[in-house]
Amino acid sequence: MKRRNLLETAIAIGGLIALALPAHATDEAPDALVRRLSSEMLEAIRADRAVRAGDINRTMALVDARIMPSVNFQRMTASAVGPGWRRATPEQQKRLQDEFKTLLVRTYAGALAQVTDQSVFIKPFRASQDDPEVLVRTEVRGKGEPIQLDYRLEKTPGRGSGWLIYDLNVLGVWLVENYRGQFAREVNARGVDGLLQALAEKNRVNASGKN
Repeated sequence: MKRRNLLETAIAIGGLIALALPAHATDEAPDALVRRLSSEMLEAIRADRAVRAGDINRTMALVDARIMPSVNFQRMTASAVGPGWRRATPEQQKRLQDEFKTLLVRTYAGALAQVTDQSVFIKPFRASQDDPEVLVRTEVRGKGEPIQLDYRLEKTPGRGSGWLIYDLNVLGVWLVENYRGQFAREVNARGVDGLLQALAEKNRVNASGKN
């Protein structure tokens, strides 16, 4: 597999895992959680031809049913939007999350056809479970050079607390930071409504299959 294909696969795996934290993971160590999720997601992708073919409805159903209830996706979206998030109304914040989720799912779905014999290697875990936020470092291994894929997780407070992924890094680029620059330009130029319009248009173009 060429490095580009492996990179696309790493982004797809990472993005879906970042959106795929199941509710039963409350007492799991963060590195064990990422290891299990990686294995489960690779198996699920290999077993589902529709998902591998980039079926957006199938992928979105998976995200909505198993994923979103247990992810701090609000933090991910707020961090990507930056200061503009605080100026957004509750309705705009909800729309931003919906459009951002659609953008991520459509971005990652197209690379899932590349999932074949990849595996995810968990690097030694350096943090303590007492830390409120931790970094889990991994590599996606297949043909060619391995791809760096790291996760930031936070521990949710209260009874039944667990670890939630809120950001990921592919080859040194953090997802939230990458989108923050794009979103900031839209907010500065046209406000929150302008960002929403830009996201909606991008999703419309992606849905039509045009570049």
